[in-house]
Amino acid sequence: MHYDLIIRHGICVFAWGEASADLGVKNGRIESLSVAMADTADHVFDAKGLHVLPGMIDAHVHLRDPGDPEIESVATGTRAAALGGITTVLDMPNTAPPITSSAALAAKRRTIAEKSFIDMGQYIGATRENTPELARLELEPGVCAVKVFAGSSTGDLMIEDDAGIEAVLRSGHRRVAFHSEDEYRLQERRPQFEVGQDYVNHMHWRDSETAFRGTRRIVALSHKTGRPVHILHTSTSGELAYLKEHRDVATVEVLVNHLTQYAPECYERLGGLAVMNPPIRDKQHHDASWEALRDGRVDVVSSDHAPHSLEAKCRPWLQCASGLTGVQTILPLMLDHVNAGRLSLSRLTDVMSSGPARVYGVPDKGRIAVGYDADFSLVDMRKKRTITNDWIATPVGWSPFDGVEVTGWPKATIVRGHIVMQDDEICEGPKGRLVHFLP
Repeated sequence: MHYDLIIRHGICVFAWGEASADLGVKNGRIESLSVAMADTADHVFDAKGLHVLPGMIDAHVHLRDPGDPEIESVATGTRAAALGGITTVLDMPNTAPPITSSAALAAKRRTIAEKSFIDMGQYIGATRENTPELARLELEPGVCAVKVFAGSSTGDLMIEDDAGIEAVLRSGHRRVAFHSEDEYRLQERRPQFEVGQDYVNHMHWRDSETAFRGTRRIVALSHKTGRPVHILHTSTSGELAYLKEHRDVATVEVLVNHLTQYAPECYERLGGLAVMNPPIRDKQHHDASWEALRDGRVDVVSSDHAPHSLEAKCRPWLQCASGLTGVQTILPLMLDHVNAGRLSLSRLTDVMSSGPARVYGVPDKGRIAVGYDADFSLVDMRKKRTITNDWIATPVGWSPFDGVEVTGWPKATIVRGHIVMQDDEICEGPKGRLVHFLP
């Protein structure tokens, strides 16, 4: 047999466990898990000493395109993702202008086709104006889900009231993704705080009840309408305990930041570079996130990559921008957690590959199996590296994990058989495509 690509001598992480295997790729898909020694290929990748993971998916990123390329763009953001071992990203709609119409989706598809280094899906943002059209918009090519900002947004993208959320849930049938902070409680509590107070007040203003109240309301409306929901960046012990009783309608995302950082230390050390929504919370919630990850309640782990300029991040609290870089660092951080014994490599592939594929309905990604897309994240589990700002490809050039040493590092990123990154170098120009989602 002759293949386009053969990956030899790697330790593959299959759905059924780890095993040494030689993989054969043809026409962008996995053709064989048992390539013979006599078989040939246009390219042979020697993966000796490496683990071959199914392509890692970051299901929650903000690439700011259209918007400001000096902050981020499809080109720079997907390059950063590839350097970090990510093969697919799902991009949020709160751009400038936002992705809320067929015209905006079409323009974004053209950008992806021209500039993306890896495969991409995109969310369609829900507004009061486009709610009647969401059933149609969610089925356009490359759309992974409807995104609802039930709190912490601006302009037309925020739908905070029960009637508005219910209307969204009744327009269409696919799973709807939610930022679930309760906007009413946020506004009620805002007068208690002043500009320039310590950054740790971010978690006090946007407290655990703000998140839990939002999640309870959304799950109640999900039951009422029969429409499944996905709770993004779940961050509190209360939510995680509650959601295990509602698996029939709700899936759960947790962020790498909530698994890696906790208050007050992160605010004391990083100031505005620890400010995100929902906020990084104290050790109780951090520990609850790990417990939920280990017992299977968490379906997806993402980065919520949301870059801002360093100047915007260093303003006094309440004026500083919320959001952190993360698409390039999520896999090294999670590999370090694996090496520390906090989760298995199989569980990591579950929440960063097969889990996102299942939640969003991706039929041809998420596992190493014949017929699936030939997406692979090859990692050296023994490699020690220090994350540094000069490695960050996002134009803003900073990471909240600057100076953090990790064990485990991405060595190659392969997307549909194309070696996009190897040994910290981008090997090919943009060849990313839209992800195919089930209707």
